[in-house]
Order: sequence, then structure tokens, then C-alpha cells
Amino acid sequence: MEKFSYEVLHTCKQSGARVGVLHTPHGDIQTPIYMPVGTQATVKSLTPRDLEEIEAQIILSNTYHLYLRPGHEVVKKAGGLHKFMNWNRPILTDSGGFQVFSLSTLRKISEDGVEFRSHIDGSKHYITPEYDMEIQNALGADIIMAFDHCTEIGVTHKEAEDAMNRTLNWLDRCYKSHNNPDQMLFPIAQGNIYEDLRVESLKRTIPYAKCGIGIGGLSIGEPKDVMYRMLDVLKPYYPENMPRYLMGVGSPDCLIEGVLRGIDMFDCVLATRIARNGTAFTSHGRVIIKNAKYKEDFSSLDDECDCYACKNFTKAYIRHLIVAGEILGAKLLSIHNLRFLINLMTNIRKSIMEDRFLDFREEFYRKYGKV
Repeated sequence: MEKFSYEVLHTCKQSGARVGVLHTPHGDIQTPIYMPVGTQATVKSLTPRDLEEIEAQIILSNTYHLYLRPGHEVVKKAGGLHKFMNWNRPILTDSGGFQVFSLSTLRKISEDGVEFRSHIDGSKHYITPEYDMEIQNALGADIIMAFDHCTEIGVTHKEAEDAMNRTLNWLDRCYKSHNNPDQMLFPIAQGNIYEDLRVESLKRTIPYAKCGIGIGGLSIGEPKDVMYRMLDVLKPYYPENMPRYLMGVGSPDCLIEGVLRGIDMFDCVLATRIARNGTAFTSHGRVIIKNAKYKEDFSSLDDECDCYACKNFTKAYIRHLIVAGEILGAKLLSIHNLRFLINLMTNIRKSIMEDRFLDFREEFYRKYGKV
């Protein structure tokens, strides 16, 4: 069998949403899937054992951050990310394009590549598509992303078109310089919030896609209905024989709506970020655990959740940890939020297999509240 392949296992008769499996050298990935984010080769506060217990199938790390610290050569000497962080399941690395985009005044983009200053120490760096492939090859993830030019909301059609063409040019260079059979290169379609550019970008990107394609430049500040409209526009043009990855999206409602619109893979830092701020996803909506009403609430975070935090601790205790600034509070909420999203994806897959995804969607919103 090929090192990378994808097969659709079932398409929901009720909705058209699909269940599939992506085969990789470090294991199979059941889709639709949510991927926890371990930006710097760690999902904040959690051990690999924690991630295994919540049944994370794959995690994401970031090229930009690992290039700056500890350096891709260090990771390579360690035997690659899998050995470096002791994670034996699949890993995806984002190219760093979005992080460079986020630097704004600290970067200068040209047709050849990007010059930027480190957000850590101000040191100057220059990354080309070829060098990005070299870095990701050294990191050794199973799935790597092409270097792309993401644009902010509010740019003109011409500016978005220029960035799209630059992304396609960089993709061609990534494709030509990538030669590691143990890694699968996912290209990224851009186009901002212009429907014609989105479709053009996807069509011109597909020839470079061998076993997966990324949809970038969404969920960066535009209203959710605008993102959904872009996904609706793209849906008829997706290739059937590979997973579609919507980058940087991970709220429960966006996962459900993304699956409905043909998406197979998601990632986002939201779950762990809001956990560190004291907020939990639950079956009945978000819980802001710092609220005074939970001070003497001795029930679990979510009676429908099977995670370590819900089985062993109360809202009152977790609130105490968060208010007191104890690290354990952030850890327990991170475990819970990630398990909640992983369970959500498991239930989505089950409902698709049973041809009742639209019913599941309606039931979920009835309890959770449409957000």
C-alpha cells in the first residue's frame, strides 16, 4: 500500500457529508477530524500520554516557531519531531505562512520570499518556498503545508489576486523542491473573501494536490456567514479522492458547519487558549468557570463528557484552581475542551455513517445553543 492514501468510507444520504480515512506512515486518521495544536512541539500543559488518553489522532506543530526555537537542525538531530516530542501518531506542520502574515510590520514580502524579524529577539530572517520545504523536511512531520501568502480582511480584489498568484508561484516552487516520500505536501488555496478568486485559486491548486488540500485565509476576522459562503462556493469544485483541510477553524459550530460543507480536517488553538482563560465547551454551551455561581457547584463540568477532568473533579474545584492561578486548572480545562471536540467529531462521524447528520446537527444546536 502507498505510504499516503485516502478513501471515502461513507457519504451521508441526508446531507452529503462524508466519513473517510487518511492512511499515513504513523497511522490512520479517521475523518472528519479535529487536530489539537502543539505550536512549539507541545500542546500547552499536556503530555503525549494526556493526548493519547483523549484519543487525539494527529497534532499540528508550526514551522515558524520551531525554526526560531529550538531550530530545525536541532529537531533533525533529535530524530525528527516524533522522537523529539515522543509522539508516535501523525503530525502536521503548518508552513509558517500565517505566522509571517501575522507579523505585519515586522515582515517584507517579495516574489522570491519573505524577510521578517523574529518576534522573540528582533533578529532578521529570510524564508523562500525552497527553504521552507527544507525546514519542514528537517522537522519530519507526516503532512507538510506549502508556503503561502495570506491576506487580511479588507484588502482590495487586486491585492487579493496578487497574493493568490504569489501563493501559486510559491506552491510550484515548493512542489518542485519537495522530494521526501515520507511526507505528504498539502497545497493551500487562497483568495480572501472574493468568490471568483476562491474558485480560481482552488482550480489552479488542485493539480498540485496528491493526497490532501488546504483552504487557507478564512476565520481571520470575517463574519462566520462570510466564511460559510466561501465554503459553499468552493464545495462543488473539491476533489473527491483526498481530504480537504480548513485551516485555523475549531469552534464547535464551525466544525459542524464545515463538515456540512465538505471539510474533512480542522485545527485551531481556540480550545486550549480559552481553557487557559477559564472557559469550557460543554454539551449545554460554554461555561465561564470564574463566575461566582460555580463557587459551590459540586457537579462535573459536563455530565456527558468522559474526560479525566469530568470524571474526577467538580466545577467548584476547577474554579478554585483557575481563580488561584494554579496550572492544574488550565491543564484540566485543556484536557476537557480537547476531549469535547474530539468526542464531537466522533459523534459527527457516527451520525454520517447512520445517515442522520442533519438530525445530529439540529440536536446539538438545541442543547448547545447556536453561536
